[in-house]
Amino acid sequence: MGLPSAPDPFLVYFDEPDRPQPRKDRDADKAMAVTVGRLRRCNVFDIRFLGLHHNTVRGAAGGAILTAELLKARGYLAPNP
Repeated sequence: MGLPSAPDPFLVYFDEPDRPQPRKDRDADKAMAVTVGRLRRCNVFDIRFLGLHHNTVRGAAGGAILTAELLKARGYLAPNP
């Protein structure tokens, strides 16, 4: 929808065996993207992987901002006078 805070792409995959790493990857795409890596087979759950995101930005604060942008884009918020 072209929202200013929405990451593009929202998932970033790394095939390096030591990624994602918090210091290197938590701020991917304005800290709103989720980084994924270390994908491998698992005997219990079929697939295992490591996912990383910035909890504050992608979580509470970023989620509220992204929700407000979506409400405005869909016309639920009144325009500024």
